Amino acid sequence: MSDARALDRALLPTASGAETLAALRSLLRGHRPLLAAAAAVLVAGTGIGLLTAPLLGHVVDLVVERRGTDALTVPMVLLVAVAVARGAATAIGSSLVARLGETVLAALRERFVERALALPLERVEEAGSGDLVSRVTGDVAVITKSVRQALPEFTRSAVTIVLTLVGLAVLDWRFLLAVLPAVPVQVLSVRWYLRRAAPVHADHRVATGALQHQLLDSVGGVRTVRAFRLGGPHVALVERRSRSALDLALRGIHVVTGFFSRLNLAEFIGLSSILVTGFVLVDDGSVSIGTATAAALYFHSLFNPVNAALFLLDDAQSAGASLARLVGVSEPAAATRRPEGRAVPVDGSVKVSSLDHAYVPGHPVLRDVDLEVGGGERVALVGSSGAGKTTLAKLIAGVHRPSRGSITLGGVDADDLGPSGVRRAVALISQEVHVFAGPLAEDLRLARPGAGDEELRAALAKVGALEWAEALPDGLDTVVGEGGHRLTVTQAQHLALARLVLADPPIAILDEATADAGSAGARVLETAALRALEGRTGLVVAHRLPQAATADRVVVLDGGRVVETGTHEELVAAGGRYAELWAAWSDSRPGAAPSAQDAGA
Repeated sequence: MSDARALDRALLPTASGAETLAALRSLLRGHRPLLAAAAAVLVAGTGIGLLTAPLLGHVVDLVVERRGTDALTVPMVLLVAVAVARGAATAIGSSLVARLGETVLAALRERFVERALALPLERVEEAGSGDLVSRVTGDVAVITKSVRQALPEFTRSAVTIVLTLVGLAVLDWRFLLAVLPAVPVQVLSVRWYLRRAAPVHADHRVATGALQHQLLDSVGGVRTVRAFRLGGPHVALVERRSRSALDLALRGIHVVTGFFSRLNLAEFIGLSSILVTGFVLVDDGSVSIGTATAAALYFHSLFNPVNAALFLLDDAQSAGASLARLVGVSEPAAATRRPEGRAVPVDGSVKVSSLDHAYVPGHPVLRDVDLEVGGGERVALVGSSGAGKTTLAKLIAGVHRPSRGSITLGGVDADDLGPSGVRRAVALISQEVHVFAGPLAEDLRLARPGAGDEELRAALAKVGALEWAEALPDGLDTVVGEGGHRLTVTQAQHLALARLVLADPPIAILDEATADAGSAGARVLETAALRALEGRTGLVVAHRLPQAATADRVVVLDGGRVVETGTHEELVAAGGRYAELWAAWSDSRPGAAPSAQDAGA
């Protein structure tokens, strides 16, 4: 078992062979005319090319019979015509095959991205982002290479093999029999190869995904790695994952080398058999020297297509393993697919009943949580680190499914809404905001694709971001994100809040969405958040206690349970957990207000 398989991660599903073939048939179903045209042109071109061997055999007979140079004119002209016609047909056929492959690949990529974006975030987190990234990068690259190079070559080779065997039978059926001694060696070689190559390729793709996930972890968390001097352990982990991937790659090379040594033996046996058969048939007058020559040329011409077709089995195995990983995500099994509901929330209320949740069995994060939030109410969630605030927020937003209990959104059970219904009802904004590469206006339109420029400006103005947005070099047309204008942390969060306004969900959850902006930026964003929440239900995971103090109601979590709920004034007067947190903050004044985390919140 590879090191990658030993990872304690529930990797995203990989399709079985039957599921992969079914998905491939589904993708090809709408392109049958193109498939038929490509096959017809390739067969015609290969058939024309097979005329070369008989023509060369005829030339040999003319030379043996001493017909003179004039007799060679017509065969030579025909050979040139055959070469030109075969070249043209092969080029057109290969182009059609490549076009078919690229069309199918594009459809597969689109389906994969669509399904990947719709995957439950809980499932992606379980598998690790590296598994998904390796599929959308490494696996797609492997399939793309096969479609652009291996598929046309394999198709030409397969057609050439079949028609060449037909040509041998036409020359003399005994030449076809002479080929048979090589077949068992080739069949056994292929069986030997397939038994060993398929598991190696599948394990190598998994090991590559594990390596990519480790690189993302180590490089993405480089600041933490440096701060806690974890460089050594992380280097060791990367080295171990790299070694696993390297060992599997070397095993694959060893298998390929053994495969070709067996194919060379098959070539030797087959050519020897053809030559002996030709000698016997010429000797007893059954065929001419030219016919025997044509048979030998036919078999010799099989070397390249047979070796190419069998060699491309290596690419086919690798591409098949990658395709199964893509299909596993783009065509999830019905048993694992959450049904989409048709119910529609009637308001922005939220009700959580008897909610339990554990990421690891036996280690609950939330215990018997009950919470009701009225439509349009703004509630702050407060608690110490690990109290369960973020977990509760993610459960309500549909990122995770609770271990026990129910969540009702707008009077409708979340299971009845389905994943897409929950996404329409609830928007979750965290402190991790991604700025997509492209014009700022297009980044905003991700929340509402049909929004006009005035709607974009209104959303920015709502959260107090219009002034800096219009001050950018090209205004809303300024390219932001990777390779473009770099937005500050405050600006990026402004952008996320403007997206919230455009998306206009009835329920919004802000999970410490102002935490990374610094004191001044946090105050600006808190004002922007209040404006963005106007007219909708708001759940705020409070990072700063003053932010909780302005909420309609404060819910205090401790040890995964709701221990207090009430207004800021009621909880301070009650002298409980919240009062302790507020007192700790008050004692730190004057000066910058500490965060809820700093105060033990």
